[in-house]
Amino acid sequence: MKRLGISVYPEQSCEKEWKEYLKYASSLGFTRVFTCLISANESKEQMKDRFKSFCDYAHEFGFIVSVDTNPQVFEKLEATPMDISIFHEMGVDIIRLDARFDENENVMLTMNPYGIKIEYNSSTDIDIENLLGAGANTDQMCMCTNFFPQRYTGMGLKRYQELGERYKKTGLKNASFVTSLNEGTYGPWSICPNLPTLEMHRYLPIDLQTRHLFALGYVQDVLVGNAYATHEELEAMANTFIDFVKVKVDLEEDITEIEKEILLRDIHANRGDGNEMIFRSSYPRVVYKGTSIKPRKHHRQTFERGDVLMVNDNYGHYTCEVILVNQQIEASDEYNLLGHIQPHEEILLDCIKPRCPFGFLVDEGRK
Repeated sequence: MKRLGISVYPEQSCEKEWKEYLKYASSLGFTRVFTCLISANESKEQMKDRFKSFCDYAHEFGFIVSVDTNPQVFEKLEATPMDISIFHEMGVDIIRLDARFDENENVMLTMNPYGIKIEYNSSTDIDIENLLGAGANTDQMCMCTNFFPQRYTGMGLKRYQELGERYKKTGLKNASFVTSLNEGTYGPWSICPNLPTLEMHRYLPIDLQTRHLFALGYVQDVLVGNAYATHEELEAMANTFIDFVKVKVDLEEDITEIEKEILLRDIHANRGDGNEMIFRSSYPRVVYKGTSIKPRKHHRQTFERGDVLMVNDNYGHYTCEVILVNQQIEASDEYNLLGHIQPHEEILLDCIKPRCPFGFLVDEGRK
């Protein structure tokens, strides 16, 4: 099951603000909230009281609360891998380890009697296989990548995929961060030019970041790293289709109603016998068998990557098939041009594999 989440840093904002934020996100279906104990500059008792109040309120709205920690936080709270009772008293659901303990201590953490999950840093090399072999309790384990406040330091896509493939084999749930582009946001530190996991996401729309992470297939949870995202951003995430790849497309002005209907129905899947040049959806020719698609002029010599086409009546048997162009091809009169994917959406094309479902979204507010 895929989930959406937010981040809140209660020591840096007023109670009314973070309570309203939690309540609104909950109304949209968000179920995870991340916060940070590493940056909390308080005494043990102050930290315990503040975050207990936070956890209690978050639980009222159905949130699972994860807290970022390291061995220094444990020391400050007088906790140990064998005794995490203070986290239980605070109401914490997930303890994220930004820096880990030794193997034996990690195993003991996963054996805690409170049902608290231990979340390991999946942006780093962790000998997770040995940990599992040593008897760690997988029912109380999960993973989460870092976010990166400093520009140009976020994870590269290649490294993210390498680690994602490795940890996916463990069967443990994994999470990553997207970033709000709202002005004046912050994270646990004063430096905060956005807080994504992937550097390539730092200035992209939040719904595209979300669709890309889910399309890559390495995480089940996506969380906003900085606070506070706008209502519009949270709504865009909540409206994101997360079960398969969907790309936003700008439609041609002369597209017909039947072409639009076929394009926007969830009946598309890349054929298993395809190639690198196009993604070909044959289902529409079956579902809409007998439908006429009159040829329309496109005045093109070539179709470019990101163009969206439909086979017209000139190809007879194949009429109504939908084609998403991945590499430049020669234009011909057998295809009607329906539109082109929006800027930056091309990052999703690399996520469409053979037999992979895909679909299209139209931004009604975009001209």
